Amino acid sequence: MPAETLPDRPAGALLDFPFSWRGDELPHEIEELRNEPVKRVRTIAGDEAWLVSSYPLCKQVLEDRRFSLKDTSAPGVPRQYALTIPPEGVNNMGNITGAGLRKAVLRALNPKADGLVEWMRSYASGLVDALMDQGAPADLRAHFSNPYAEALHCRMLGIPLEDAPRLAASLDIAFMNSACPVTGAKLNWDRDMAYMVERLDDPSTTGLMAEIAALRQDEEYAHLTDEMLATVGVTMFGAGVISTSAFLTMAVFSLLQHPEVAAELREDPGKIPAAVDELLRINLSIGDGLPRLALEDVTLGDVEVRKGELVLVLVEGANFDPEVFADPHRMDVGRENSTAHLSFGGGQHYCPATMLGKKHTEIALETLLERMPDLQLAVPVEQLVWRTGFMKRMPERLPVMW
Repeated sequence: MPAETLPDRPAGALLDFPFSWRGDELPHEIEELRNEPVKRVRTIAGDEAWLVSSYPLCKQVLEDRRFSLKDTSAPGVPRQYALTIPPEGVNNMGNITGAGLRKAVLRALNPKADGLVEWMRSYASGLVDALMDQGAPADLRAHFSNPYAEALHCRMLGIPLEDAPRLAASLDIAFMNSACPVTGAKLNWDRDMAYMVERLDDPSTTGLMAEIAALRQDEEYAHLTDEMLATVGVTMFGAGVISTSAFLTMAVFSLLQHPEVAAELREDPGKIPAAVDELLRINLSIGDGLPRLALEDVTLGDVEVRKGELVLVLVEGANFDPEVFADPHRMDVGRENSTAHLSFGGGQHYCPATMLGKKHTEIALETLLERMPDLQLAVPVEQLVWRTGFMKRMPERLPVMW
């Protein structure tokens, strides 16, 4: 994946971050940062932060508890952008642990749950049937990636599939990168919270929402409020859907750009699991930095990070670090250390849905490669429109034909 090139900046000017919304090329700043892996930048919010871009230093930040995710939502601290969800939602898995809900959540995220793999295969195949009935060209993001991710999370949470559009409608605002608060985000949050509270008392609710609703009858969990439980549903649907759909869209886009790799995977589907990790490594769907706040003074490389300063982990910098990944711009499904990527974060905030997210993409790719062997872009790649001001990089539409 080539890096873009742009004119030089004035000497001494702070880098503005994030760099580029485009998902088809690595921002040119990544290579510039190789000699300065801890760099002062200015965020969308106008605050200064330390951008960390080498693999070992990114890994250090993610694993060092002196760098806190939870405290990035505290009042008065430097921000990457304005919060679009209440502060308690920022560290949601930490809240889940504190509330005694983690085991229930991890059971729901287990790809080995009874019938889940079969269901994913069936649902993905049904979406391809609908695409083929509609005929080419079609928007793969709107008609495959998005509904596939939304349906999975409805099934996992145990809420009606027909309610997916109303919940998904909130995500375009909820994951915006904005310098100031977005009024619509609060309206969406309140509406979605009210919906999830209703599901707690609905006897037709199944899945995770039914399981955590039942905890209200246990004295051990008497401290749980309906709002705490509803937050689990709202944030898991939002973060889960936007992450899985964005990555799947970008994974398909990468294969469309590397038809020789797609052909290799069609010939030997057994390579798809390894390919998913390599796709995770090279994918550029993470459009911002993973934020942490320094809880004390910490030495990071050659830089002394002071207590209260914001640190941003640049995942694409780590994943393309040539000191760790040989020939990092080459997509190699046989790469021996492809699982070392940091696309799921690390440390205490390592994504709990890792295995489910990978299985979700594996099945989608298996289905598309088998059912649509001639899948290709229906427009020149230069005509793709990349979403701006968003936490995820992705094309607004992915027109394909087959």
